[in-house]
Formats: sequence, C-alpha cells, structure tokens
Amino acid sequence: MKIAFRTKEDANKEQEREFLALSGSERFYRFVGFIQQSKKLPSKAKKTKDKSFKIIIKTNR
Repeated sequence: MKIAFRTKEDANKEQEREFLALSGSERFYRFVGFIQQSKKLPSKAKKTKDKSFKIIIKTNR
C-alpha cells in the first residue's frame, strides 16, 4: 500500500487526469458504479416503493 501526502488541489488534478484517460464507456460505468455506491449513503430523501427512475429538475421560476 502506498501513502502519498499531497494538497487537495494536486489530488483533484490527478483524479481528473485519471478519469479523463478512461474511454467513454468506462466513464459511464464508473458513473453508474458511483450512483450505486451513493445509495448506501445517508439521505433525507423519502423512500418510496416506486422503482421507476426519475430525474427531477427544480428551477426558481
């Protein structure tokens, strides 16, 4: 295991470089994996039994 001490800015740049080096499909699968992992995080959102995928965009209009 490698331990590296670096600034947040440097770490973010390296993470961005590694992500941009991936192909389009690899980026998509990483995004889907991230979404799956984020479901395990605590949330204030109400859970429903509806299993459909919804995108809700709120605007200030």
